[in-house]
Amino acid sequence: MWGGCLKKIDLSVDGMHCASCQLLIQRALENTPGVVTANVNFAAGRAQVEFDENTNSPEHLIQVVESVGYKARVGVDLEREKKLRASEINSLKLLVVFSALLSAPALVIGMFLMELPYRLLLLFLLSTPVQFISGRSFYTGAWSSLKNKTASMDTLIAVGTSAAYFYSIAALFLLVEEQYFEVSASLITLVLLGKYLEAVAKGRASDAIRKLLDLSPKTARIERNGEELVVPASQVVVGDIVLIKPGEKIPVDGLVVSGDSSVDESMVTGESIPVEKTKKSKVIGGTLNKHGSLRVQALKVGSESVLAQIVKLVEEAQGSRAPIQRFADAVSAKFVPAVVLLSLLTFSAWFFAFNASFSFALIAAVSVLVIACPCALGLATPTAVMVGTGVGAQKGVLIKNAEALEMTHKINAIIFDKTGTITQGKPRVTNIVQASSLGHSEIISLAASLEKHSEHPLADAIVEAGKQRDVKFHAVTQFKAIPGQGVTGKIGSKVVSLGNLKLAQQLGAKTAILEEKMTQLENEGKTAIVLFVGKKPVGVIAVADEIKPSSPAAVRELQRMGVECWLITGDNACTAKAIADKAGILHCFAEVSPKVKSDYVKKLQSHGKIVAMVGDGINDAPALAQADIGIAMGSGTDVAIESGSIVLMRSDVFDVVRAIKLGRAAISKIKQNMFWALIYNVVGIPIAAGVLYPFTGMLLSPAIAGAAMALSSVSVVSNSLLLKRIKL
Repeated sequence: MWGGCLKKIDLSVDGMHCASCQLLIQRALENTPGVVTANVNFAAGRAQVEFDENTNSPEHLIQVVESVGYKARVGVDLEREKKLRASEINSLKLLVVFSALLSAPALVIGMFLMELPYRLLLLFLLSTPVQFISGRSFYTGAWSSLKNKTASMDTLIAVGTSAAYFYSIAALFLLVEEQYFEVSASLITLVLLGKYLEAVAKGRASDAIRKLLDLSPKTARIERNGEELVVPASQVVVGDIVLIKPGEKIPVDGLVVSGDSSVDESMVTGESIPVEKTKKSKVIGGTLNKHGSLRVQALKVGSESVLAQIVKLVEEAQGSRAPIQRFADAVSAKFVPAVVLLSLLTFSAWFFAFNASFSFALIAAVSVLVIACPCALGLATPTAVMVGTGVGAQKGVLIKNAEALEMTHKINAIIFDKTGTITQGKPRVTNIVQASSLGHSEIISLAASLEKHSEHPLADAIVEAGKQRDVKFHAVTQFKAIPGQGVTGKIGSKVVSLGNLKLAQQLGAKTAILEEKMTQLENEGKTAIVLFVGKKPVGVIAVADEIKPSSPAAVRELQRMGVECWLITGDNACTAKAIADKAGILHCFAEVSPKVKSDYVKKLQSHGKIVAMVGDGINDAPALAQADIGIAMGSGTDVAIESGSIVLMRSDVFDVVRAIKLGRAAISKIKQNMFWALIYNVVGIPIAAGVLYPFTGMLLSPAIAGAAMALSSVSVVSNSLLLKRIKL
C-alpha cells in the first residue's frame, strides 16, 4: 500500500537503439524500490515513471537508467529534443557517407576484382575503419547489454559482423582467397543507413508537437505604465493588457477588453471557420487575429494556457503505452536470445550434420543473426500512437493516452448527454402559458427572480428572458434547489416554486388542467416548467434547446459504423424522445438525476457493451469516468474535461465519429505493422538459415539480410506515417 506521496515524472532517455533497450530500461525501473509504474517508449525516447517520493527521487531514477548504459534527464524539453534529434540524424548521415565511401569499393573488389594485386590487404584496409569507427556504437551497445546479462539488436550486429570480419582476418594471414571483409563493411553501412532513415521517419512521427509549439508567438506587445512595449511572450503576466494587430498571432489566453475582429482558431481547435470576437469574448493563445485590432487582458500564460495544456496532453499520449504493446514487449524480451540460439543451431547443422564448409556455415549463421531484428516489432505500436495522437490534436481531437486510442476501436455503444452535447447548450424561452390572472411579464418576473439563484442550464434562459422583457427582479429568501425537480423560495410573504411535475407532486399541487398543454410542448422537444405560487400553478414556461446541426449526421454515421447510440437527460420522456428523434437516436434514458448517470453507463456495460460517454458538465464527470472511454466537450467544465479520456476542442458531435475513425485506423496500422514485422522474421530467418539452398541453390547473403532488416524498420515507421493521410 503506497503512502499517498505518489509522483509522476517524465524522463527523456538518450541512447535507445531497439525494443530490447526499451525493455532493459523498463525492467530496471520497475525493479527499483518505490516505483509503482514505469512506461518506456522507444519511439519517443521517453520514460514515464510513477513513484513514491518517500522511498525514491528523480535523481535516483536517472542513476538507475544510467546504470544500465543510457542517459536520462527529468522533463521533456522539445527544443532540446529537436536539436538532439537533428544532431543524431546528422551524425548518422556522416557515418553512412563515411561507411559508403569505404564499403562501396570494398564490395566491388570483393565481388568482382578477384585478380587484383594485394586484394586481401586492400579489403582489410577499407573494411577496418568501417568495422571499428562506424560500427563502434554496436560494440558499446552489445557490451552494455552483456553487462546487464541481456542481448539486443546491437548484440546481433556486433556478433554477426565480427564473425565475418575476424574470419577474414584469419583468411588474410593464411593467404586463402575466401574472405568476407566486404560483407561486414557493407552490412554495417546498410544497418546505419536503415537507422538513419528510421531516425528521419521517427522525427516526422513527432512533428505534431513541434507544429503546436511553433504556433505560439515569441514576443508580445503590451501596455504597461502608459507605454507600449514589445516583450518576450514568456514575460507576459496575468492581468497585462496585450495589443494584437491584424495578421498577428495571439500570445496568451485572455479576455477581449476592446476591439472587434475574427480569429482563426483552426490551429488549436481544428475549426476552419474564423470566430467573431467582441468585448468579453475569450481568445486562445496561438490563434491568428484576422482583421481588426484587439486589446486583450491576459488570463492564462505559460504552462497554464490552452496551447500549453494541449502540448502536455499530446506529449503524455505519445509517451504512453497501448495495451496491445504488451504482446510486442513479450516477444521482444525472448527474441534476441532465441535468434542467437538459432544462429548457433544453423552453424552446427550445416557444418556438422550436412558437412558444409566452415565458411558456408558461418555465412548462414551470420545471415540469421543479421536478418532477425526486434526493431520493427518494437516500433509497430509507438510510432502509430505518436502519429495518431498527433493527427488527432491537429484536428481538434485530443486523445490523452494510448490506451484511449486503442479502446476507441472497440466502442459499440455511445451515451450522449443532451444539453450542450447533442443540443447547443443555449436554451431560450419559447412559450409562456397563463394559468391564472398573472400576465406573461409577471410570470417571467417571478420565475427569473428565482432562477437568478440557480445554476441549472435552463435557469440562464429564463433569466435572459427576464432581462429582454425588462421585468422586475424580486428579492428572494429561503432559496432552495431540489435536484431533479426544480427550485423554490420566498418572494415577499409568498412561497414561489418553479419546476416539473415531480415538484408538483411534492407540493401537493393539482396540475391536471395544464398537463395536456405541457405534453404538447414536450412533444415538440421543449421543456415545460410550471410556476407555482404556494400550491397553485399560475403558468407554464417552455424552454427549448435546439440540437447542433452536426448531431443528426454524426448519429447516422455512428449507426452506419455499427455503434449503438443513446441519449441521457434529466428531462421527461416526451422531451427526451423529441430531441432523440430530431437527432436520429433510437434509444434514450430520460428523467435521470445527475448523480445516477454513471449507473446507466454500468447498465449498458453489464450487457457486454464497450461504452463511450459524451458530456460537458460537472454532473457528467462520474459517468465519463465510469465509461470505457469518456469523451468530454472542450466547451465543458474543467471537471468534465479532466474526467474524459478524449477531449473534443470544437465541441462538435461529429468529432466523436472522427475520434473513433482515428482509433480504428491507428489500431489497423498497429496490427499491420505487427503482422509484417512478425511475418518478415517467420519467412526471413529460415531463408537466411539456408532452408531453400538444397532446392534452389540460393543462400542469402548477410549484406542482403542486413538491407532487409534495415528496410523492415523503415517500412513500419513509414506505414504509421500513412495515418497522416487519413480523411476524418
